[in-house]
Amino acid sequence: MIVIQRVRVRWSAAGRGAPQANARRGLVRPVTLPDPLPSGEVVFHDVLSDEAAGYARRDNVSAGGLKLARDLALWLSLDGPAATINRLPGRAAYPRPRASTRLFTLAHGQVGRYRANFRFTGCMCDPSWYYEDWLVHVGYGHVRGDRFVHGEPDRDVDERVHLYGGR
Repeated sequence: MIVIQRVRVRWSAAGRGAPQANARRGLVRPVTLPDPLPSGEVVFHDVLSDEAAGYARRDNVSAGGLKLARDLALWLSLDGPAATINRLPGRAAYPRPRASTRLFTLAHGQVGRYRANFRFTGCMCDPSWYYEDWLVHVGYGHVRGDRFVHGEPDRDVDERVHLYGGR
Protein backbone atom coordinates (compact mmCIF):
# COMPACT_ATOMS: atom_id res chain seq x y z
CA MET A 1 0.00 0.00 0.00
CA ILE A 2 1.10 3.55 -0.74
CA VAL A 3 -0.46 6.31 1.37
CA ILE A 4 -0.34 9.87 0.04
CA GLN A 5 -1.39 12.92 2.01
CA ARG A 6 -1.48 16.27 0.22
CA VAL A 7 -2.13 19.32 2.39
CA ARG A 8 -2.85 22.47 0.35
CA VAL A 9 -3.58 26.07 1.15
CA ARG A 10 -5.14 28.13 -1.67
CA TRP A 11 -5.48 31.91 -1.88
CA SER A 12 -6.33 34.54 -4.46
CA ALA A 13 -4.18 37.34 -5.87
CA ALA A 14 -6.10 39.71 -3.56
CA GLY A 15 -4.99 37.57 -0.60
CA ARG A 16 -1.28 38.13 -1.12
CA GLY A 17 -0.78 40.81 1.55
CA ALA A 18 0.73 40.43 5.00
CA PRO A 19 -2.58 40.27 6.94
CA GLN A 20 -3.81 37.49 4.65
CA ALA A 21 -0.46 35.68 4.93
CA ASN A 22 -0.87 35.75 8.71
CA ALA A 23 -4.32 34.16 8.36
CA ARG A 24 -2.91 31.17 6.47
CA ARG A 25 0.36 30.81 8.40
CA GLY A 26 0.73 27.33 9.86
CA LEU A 27 -2.05 25.75 7.78
CA VAL A 28 0.36 23.78 5.57
CA ARG A 29 1.17 21.09 8.10
CA PRO A 30 0.50 17.36 8.17
CA VAL A 31 -2.66 16.10 9.83
CA THR A 32 -3.60 12.77 11.36
CA LEU A 33 -4.83 10.29 8.77
CA PRO A 34 -8.52 9.31 8.92
CA ASP A 35 -9.29 6.04 10.68
CA PRO A 36 -9.96 3.63 9.13
CA LEU A 37 -8.30 4.19 5.77
CA PRO A 38 -10.01 2.60 2.78
CA SER A 39 -8.25 -0.36 1.23
CA GLY A 40 -6.47 0.02 -2.08
CA GLU A 41 -3.07 -0.10 -3.71
CA VAL A 42 -2.93 3.71 -3.26
CA VAL A 43 -4.80 5.71 -0.63
CA PHE A 44 -4.98 9.47 -1.16
CA HIS A 45 -5.87 11.87 1.66
CA ASP A 46 -6.40 15.35 0.22
CA VAL A 47 -6.66 18.27 2.66
CA LEU A 48 -7.55 21.76 1.39
CA SER A 49 -7.77 25.07 3.25
CA ASP A 50 -9.13 27.64 0.79
CA GLU A 51 -9.27 31.39 1.32
CA ALA A 52 -12.71 31.38 -0.38
CA ALA A 53 -14.01 29.18 2.48
CA GLY A 54 -12.35 31.18 5.26
CA TYR A 55 -9.51 28.63 5.35
CA ALA A 56 -11.83 26.00 6.82
CA ARG A 57 -10.18 22.61 6.28
CA ARG A 58 -11.85 20.19 3.87
CA ASP A 59 -10.72 16.54 3.75
CA ASN A 60 -11.31 13.95 1.06
CA VAL A 61 -10.10 10.33 1.06
CA SER A 62 -10.01 8.07 -1.98
CA ALA A 63 -8.44 4.73 -2.84
CA GLY A 64 -7.48 3.03 -6.06
CA GLY A 65 -4.56 1.93 -8.17
CA LEU A 66 -1.27 3.59 -9.04
CA LYS A 67 -3.05 5.89 -11.54
CA LEU A 68 -4.72 7.69 -8.63
CA ALA A 69 -1.45 9.59 -8.02
CA ARG A 70 -1.71 11.28 -11.43
CA ASP A 71 -4.29 13.66 -9.92
CA LEU A 72 -1.36 14.97 -7.87
CA ALA A 73 0.95 15.15 -10.90
CA LEU A 74 2.87 12.22 -9.42
CA TRP A 75 3.96 9.02 -11.13
CA LEU A 76 4.37 5.98 -8.88
CA SER A 77 6.20 2.84 -9.86
CA LEU A 78 6.90 -0.28 -7.84
CA ASP A 79 10.11 -2.15 -8.52
CA GLY A 80 10.59 -5.05 -6.16
CA PRO A 81 10.94 -3.76 -2.61
CA ALA A 82 11.08 -0.09 -3.64
CA ALA A 83 8.56 2.55 -4.68
CA THR A 84 9.78 5.35 -6.93
CA ILE A 85 7.92 8.65 -6.91
CA ASN A 86 8.32 11.08 -9.83
CA ARG A 87 6.78 14.52 -10.24
CA LEU A 88 5.04 14.96 -13.58
CA PRO A 89 4.67 18.28 -15.39
CA GLY A 90 1.60 19.98 -13.93
CA ARG A 91 -0.76 22.73 -14.97
CA ALA A 92 0.88 25.49 -12.95
CA ALA A 93 1.56 28.79 -14.67
CA TYR A 94 4.56 29.29 -12.37
CA PRO A 95 6.97 27.72 -11.83
CA ARG A 96 6.77 26.58 -15.43
CA PRO A 97 6.11 22.87 -15.86
CA ARG A 98 9.18 20.94 -16.83
CA ALA A 99 9.96 17.35 -17.66
CA SER A 100 9.28 14.59 -15.20
CA THR A 101 11.58 14.72 -12.16
CA ARG A 102 12.44 11.94 -9.72
CA LEU A 103 11.51 13.02 -6.20
CA PHE A 104 12.62 9.96 -4.25
CA THR A 105 12.72 6.19 -3.98
CA LEU A 106 11.29 4.65 -0.84
CA ALA A 107 11.94 1.26 0.71
CA HIS A 108 9.05 -0.50 2.46
CA GLY A 109 8.23 1.38 5.67
CA GLN A 110 9.77 4.68 4.57
CA VAL A 111 8.15 8.10 4.15
CA GLY A 112 9.01 10.87 1.71
CA ARG A 113 8.06 14.53 1.97
CA TYR A 114 7.65 16.91 -1.01
CA ARG A 115 7.07 20.64 -0.56
CA ALA A 116 6.16 22.97 -3.41
CA ASN A 117 4.16 26.09 -4.18
CA PHE A 118 2.49 27.21 -7.37
CA ARG A 119 0.70 30.03 -9.17
CA PHE A 120 -2.24 28.92 -11.29
CA THR A 121 -4.63 30.59 -13.69
CA GLY A 122 -8.12 29.30 -14.34
CA CYS A 123 -8.11 29.30 -18.15
CA MET A 124 -7.40 31.54 -21.13
CA CYS A 125 -10.81 33.19 -20.69
CA ASP A 126 -10.16 33.95 -16.99
CA PRO A 127 -6.90 35.83 -16.36
CA SER A 128 -7.22 35.73 -12.55
CA TRP A 129 -4.43 34.09 -10.57
CA TYR A 130 -4.60 31.88 -7.54
CA TYR A 131 -1.84 30.37 -5.46
CA GLU A 132 -1.31 27.08 -3.66
CA ASP A 133 1.23 25.90 -1.11
CA TRP A 134 1.60 22.09 -0.97
CA LEU A 135 2.92 19.63 1.57
CA VAL A 136 2.85 16.05 0.26
CA HIS A 137 3.79 13.00 2.29
CA VAL A 138 4.12 9.58 0.68
CA GLY A 139 4.34 6.46 2.82
CA TYR A 140 5.24 3.06 1.36
CA GLY A 141 3.67 0.26 3.35
CA HIS A 142 1.58 0.49 6.51
CA VAL A 143 1.52 4.05 7.89
CA ARG A 144 0.36 4.86 11.42
CA GLY A 145 -2.31 7.55 11.54
CA ASP A 146 0.06 10.09 13.13
CA ARG A 147 3.24 9.14 11.21
CA PHE A 148 3.20 12.23 8.98
CA VAL A 149 2.51 14.48 11.99
CA HIS A 150 5.13 13.17 14.42
CA GLY A 151 7.74 11.34 12.38
CA GLU A 152 10.60 12.75 10.35
CA PRO A 153 10.60 11.80 6.67
CA ASP A 154 13.26 9.45 5.31
CA ARG A 155 13.45 11.54 2.11
CA ASP A 156 12.77 15.27 1.79
CA VAL A 157 12.44 17.39 -1.37
CA ASP A 158 11.70 21.12 -1.15
CA GLU A 159 10.85 22.85 -4.44
CA ARG A 160 9.23 25.99 -3.04
CA VAL A 161 9.92 29.19 -4.96
CA HIS A 162 9.19 32.90 -4.52
CA LEU A 163 5.78 33.25 -6.19
CA TYR A 164 5.45 37.01 -6.38
CA GLY A 165 8.64 37.85 -8.28
CA GLY A 166 11.88 39.23 -6.92
CA ARG A 167 14.45 37.30 -4.91
